[in-house]
Amino acid sequence: MLLGTQRVRVDCCQGSTRATPYRWPFSFVGFSPGAPASGPQLAEVERRMDILWFLPTHGDGRYLGTSEGARAVDLPYLRQIAQAADSLGFHGVLLPTGRSCEDAWVVAGAMIAVTERLRFLVALRPGIMSPTFAARMTSTLDRLSNGRVLLNVVTGGDPAESEGDGVFLKHDDRYAATVEFLVVFKRVMAGENVDFEGRHLAVRGAKLFYPPAQKPHPPLYIGGSSEAGHDVAARDCDVYLTWGEPPAAVAQKIADVRQRAAARGRVVRFGLRVHVIVRETESAAWQAAESLIAHLDDASIASAQKALAHFESEGQRRMAALHGGRRDALVVSPNLWAGVGLARGGAGTALVGDPETVATRLREYATLGIDTFILSGYPHLEEAYRVAELLLPRLPLSHPRRPVEHNLTGPFGEMLAQRYTPAAARAGGVTPSGTQDPEGSTRPRPRAPDA
Repeated sequence: MLLGTQRVRVDCCQGSTRATPYRWPFSFVGFSPGAPASGPQLAEVERRMDILWFLPTHGDGRYLGTSEGARAVDLPYLRQIAQAADSLGFHGVLLPTGRSCEDAWVVAGAMIAVTERLRFLVALRPGIMSPTFAARMTSTLDRLSNGRVLLNVVTGGDPAESEGDGVFLKHDDRYAATVEFLVVFKRVMAGENVDFEGRHLAVRGAKLFYPPAQKPHPPLYIGGSSEAGHDVAARDCDVYLTWGEPPAAVAQKIADVRQRAAARGRVVRFGLRVHVIVRETESAAWQAAESLIAHLDDASIASAQKALAHFESEGQRRMAALHGGRRDALVVSPNLWAGVGLARGGAGTALVGDPETVATRLREYATLGIDTFILSGYPHLEEAYRVAELLLPRLPLSHPRRPVEHNLTGPFGEMLAQRYTPAAARAGGVTPSGTQDPEGSTRPRPRAPDA
């Protein structure tokens, strides 16, 4: 419950009420928290953004639809990307899920030891894992990572893959099973001893002995463009994710989920999953976009679209409808390019442009209510640096970035290293040339750089 600029937390177990400072997820520019959130003032509210990157556990490379320029996705490469995202100031990384990917939980477990602040958005898979087992996995990873786990609820959209995993439920039944899963999961994570019998799940005496670092559980994210997906988001989850559709379509989805959540007395945050192709100039960015699909031929596109047509995912259907399998109609909204979806399932659009243009487009989505952005680009290692250098400084981040210090470039850096005596050498009065300085000083002997 919000009272002015304070959030009041009611501790039901202790029967006490404490007011703690509330950190607004946006900054107010000429805006009063007590004023109605409508009219011209709303445009001046600048939302603070959580910017996440992506770990490509399914494969990576410079081009789509070809083995040319492809990279082996192994532990050293994933470690490079995770450590780059960590040091560059990304809030976290999304780990994809499915039979075409390395297991998200195993990869996240390997990455927590080589990163410091990076969060890991890993998949909960109702129907594939039991809610009690998922609670144990979540709690362990959350404790060992010091609270760096985020949870992505994935019901599954590929019937063939679901059946291979032993799940034979139809679309809406999968979401019904997800509701039961989350009922048990959330109660167990909160420390309850749970007995539950539903249509799809039943547990007796389910409990968790080791609680998570984040109470009562790590944040729950969910995607899903169907009514059933919207309903689960509104009922049980903290952040609703949508793939990168045009802003008008995204606004409709946000309004629907927000209305469903309000009817339950809940507030849901919103996130956008989209690729980015950002370059110093607009023309260079569009050239990079065309290069990404340069090796895609019509047969490859038709094959990919035929496979994706069998999915029971409303979100996938909407992605495919943006381009219709055609290469000549890929710009579906200003700077929103659907070329990625010609060969790739899931998020199939990219924001393309120079840094200021892409930042402007992201801010336009933010005005709709989005505060979480999960970005990616091919190849993911180099693009993590490019996005961090060109784009992140132009966005109102919710998390501080590490300052860049001691960045000496050019020949002067080399000259400094050669002209000043290390402390150990100075103690003996030895100059860089190896000769004794009678006064024990550090006066340099001029010398040209070696290279």
